Amino acid sequence: MCSNGVNTLQLRATIEQINEAVALTRRWTHRSYHSAENGLLPKTAGALQQVQSLLDEARALLDEAGELAEREGTAADTASVQLV
Repeated sequence: MCSNGVNTLQLRATIEQINEAVALTRRWTHRSYHSAENGLLPKTAGALQQVQSLLDEARALLDEAGELAEREGTAADTASVQLV
C-alpha cells in the first residue's frame, strides 16, 4: 500500500533485501573467522568475531525496521478519496 507517498510494501521488500545481503556478508565473515582461527591468527579471528556480532545487531535492527514499516504503513492507511 502507498501511504504518505511511500509504498510500504516496496519499502519492506527493500529492507528484506538489505537484510539478506547482510546475512550473506555475515556468513562470509563467519567463514573468514574460522580460517583465521584455524590459521592461528587470534587477533584477526577476534576482530572478525566482533564484526559478526555487529552484523547480527544490524540484522536485528533491520527486522525491527521491517516490522515498524508494516505497522506504521497500516496505521497511515487511513487515506480517503473524495470526488471534487
